[in-house]
Amino acid sequence: MTSLRKLGSSGLEVFPLCLGGNVFGWTADEADSFAVLDAYTAAGGNFIDTADSYSAWVEGHVGGESETVIGNWLRARGNRDDVVIATKVSQHPDFRGLKAATIKAAADASLRRLGTDRIDLYYTHFDQPEVPVEEIIGALDELVKAGKVRHIGASNISAERLAASLAFSDREGLARYVALQPHYNLVSRDTYEGALQDLAERENLAAVPYYALAAGFLTGKYRPGTTVDSPRAQGAGQYAETERGRRVLAALDEVAAAHGVPVATVALAWLLSRPTVVAPIASARTTEQLPALLGVAELTLTDDELRRLTEASD
Repeated sequence: MTSLRKLGSSGLEVFPLCLGGNVFGWTADEADSFAVLDAYTAAGGNFIDTADSYSAWVEGHVGGESETVIGNWLRARGNRDDVVIATKVSQHPDFRGLKAATIKAAADASLRRLGTDRIDLYYTHFDQPEVPVEEIIGALDELVKAGKVRHIGASNISAERLAASLAFSDREGLARYVALQPHYNLVSRDTYEGALQDLAERENLAAVPYYALAAGFLTGKYRPGTTVDSPRAQGAGQYAETERGRRVLAALDEVAAAHGVPVATVALAWLLSRPTVVAPIASARTTEQLPALLGVAELTLTDDELRRLTEASD
């Protein structure tokens, strides 16, 4: 049985791979989504990430599709108490931004779609520097006091704003961020490493990185000169053309071969070894894509392998 990891100071214990819900109701229909969710939880997974805006970017979609699918699955399986559900606020077309009234209305809409009475981890999706941290934290604290949200987190936020938010929470005795969702992977390290990571470490915040596989590049299927038929091909393909991308792939290939595991598993294991990281986020459209992700729970890389990967990505 894979051991669960503590999510910062929250008291929540989560599987070391967080299942990304961005594909549910988009590139994975409800039946495929249910199959992926079933297989993930059957393997011991208990941490599901979504956002109220998924998948508003698709023509004909209005946002909330992913939450609705997850809510239908929770109802069908009757397993709400067995999973940690994380969702986010600020990007739904009907609830844009982080004004207090928006946060509260968006949370109620998410609860309805998820068919639940509480959100385990509620992130601000994109910080809005023009809204005072006092207003944001105040609204989130009201949701916690009302029992609608258990814990709060922040995604896409600067170290300065995060520090100001934590200081305000501490000063006023209000709900405090326990988790951080940064853009972080082997080929994108600059936004997280440095001030943000140092602050997370100092304040005991759990990092739950998104784009953990760099839009699919770190699965190894996007190579220089290859074309892949995927909605994410353009995003992933950009890395294949860089010197750094080629170095990282070569190192991943080498380590993956030594362990007899997929390249994606090694990329996630590197991330899981980093300071503050509790569970990288990765999504699967089909059950066939899951084993490479779930394998991170069983793979331990040597210090030498971790150093080789880090140097390749420097």
